Amino acid sequence: MTNQLISVTAVENLGDFRLRVVFSDGVIQDVDFRHFLQHSKHPEIQAFLDPSKFGAFAVRDGDLVWGDFELCFPIIDLYRDWE
Repeated sequence: MTNQLISVTAVENLGDFRLRVVFSDGVIQDVDFRHFLQHSKHPEIQAFLDPSKFGAFAVRDGDLVWGDFELCFPIIDLYRDWE
């Protein structure tokens, strides 16, 4: 077994707070963020329920991020499709 560093290489907005995340090993996951955002008690996280704010993500250094790391998730959670 080899230890392979996995990173995010591309992300597509599927609408309705879902993103298609492509990883460096070719795995593709459709990740639904709606439940997480709706159930967060933190107002700064709930602000991402605004579709324009949610849609302002970027792939930076192999991570999926919003703003200046205002919102970021562990790659392994995205890779395993947490929900």
